[in-house]
Amino acid sequence: MKPLFTAADILLPDFTAVDAEKYACIACDQFTSEPRYWEEVKTLVGDAPSLFHIILPECYLESEDEAALTSRIARIHANMKQYEKGVFSTHKDSMIYLERRDTAGKVRRGLVGKIDLEGYCYEKGSTSPVRATEGTVLSRIPPRLRVRRGAPLEAPHVMLLIDDPENTLFSRVEKGEKTLAYDFTLMQGGGAVKGYFLSPALIEWVEGFLLAMEKKAPLPYAVGDGNHSLATAKAYYEEIKATLGEEKARLHPARYALVELVNIHDSSLEFEPIYRLLLGVEKDTLLAELDAFCKENTEKGNQQFTLLSAQNGEVSEASYTLSAVAHSLTVGTLQIFLDKLLQRHPEASLDYIHGEDSLRALCLEKNGLGFLFEGMEKKELFPSVAKDGSLPRKTFSMGTSRDKRYYLECRRIEDSAC
Repeated sequence: MKPLFTAADILLPDFTAVDAEKYACIACDQFTSEPRYWEEVKTLVGDAPSLFHIILPECYLESEDEAALTSRIARIHANMKQYEKGVFSTHKDSMIYLERRDTAGKVRRGLVGKIDLEGYCYEKGSTSPVRATEGTVLSRIPPRLRVRRGAPLEAPHVMLLIDDPENTLFSRVEKGEKTLAYDFTLMQGGGAVKGYFLSPALIEWVEGFLLAMEKKAPLPYAVGDGNHSLATAKAYYEEIKATLGEEKARLHPARYALVELVNIHDSSLEFEPIYRLLLGVEKDTLLAELDAFCKENTEKGNQQFTLLSAQNGEVSEASYTLSAVAHSLTVGTLQIFLDKLLQRHPEASLDYIHGEDSLRALCLEKNGLGFLFEGMEKKELFPSVAKDGSLPRKTFSMGTSRDKRYYLECRRIEDSAC
């Protein structure tokens, strides 16, 4: 019997023939309000083999019209097919142990393999062994599905967490037999990464450990990053089921998704709050709406946040206390309030920003209102999700934008026999 997380047929380029720093690029859902970052990437990589050419940065989802997006997705699929034939080599039944050095010099340890989507459900109230940690916004799935449909390959930025307080898994993997897969600096000041192929014997041990964990843990796996990407993979697999039927679909490569497995207790792993940037609403209007919201809610509270606003070419800040709350977390109460405000102000929009410096800069650049608040502690995650279900969307981030997982490994998800 196999666990839900297993070895995969992993695609990688020959790094003696490919510029690794140009090849790997950051997750598509980063720098969504900073398109200049992606324009810099485009200039940097040029025509060189790069996973930038096979992903859709989400900053383009709203800035490009339908024709432009359709054309971009077609180019992505064409590039995937070209890379599959001329860039990648297949490493059968592999797992990769990686050490990701972040911008602060800390090293995060991970394992790349595939997760069985039969064990995953992103719906609210799910009790599946692989579970979302944040509420899934269904409207975010269709644009991603457009990229996945017809795509021969996937490149993951999903980080799947396990709760291993004694660090048994990675202690064993660090000491076990491995061979070097890659070692290079990441583009745009993203740190560095080093990866190793696990020996067959070590893979067998890993799968045995995870199978035992799955049998006893109330929640074996929690999606730490890339919730909507994994939800998209699941939605696509459900489409395959509807087309081929349950029996044939179970043999389809889309049943699985490539992910990076990370221990939530890794010393390098830090939870960062994801801040809110509100556009299209005046400060006085916001404060009046906030006062009305607090009067509507009967549960008293003492949740605090800092409101940033542009004033005379500078960012001013003021501290506020929510006298009434709608969620146990400050970010939860704010999200409920902001969702209601957006319903009443269709001209307004909300963005989710990683990093206080970026939030302050965008408040000035876009004349927006920024919300700063304390984040949740990582030790709260597994108990909270196991007990209460998924958290409010965009509750936390595992590190700053430049410390995110970079697209690096790929895997085939198209079945040539179908």
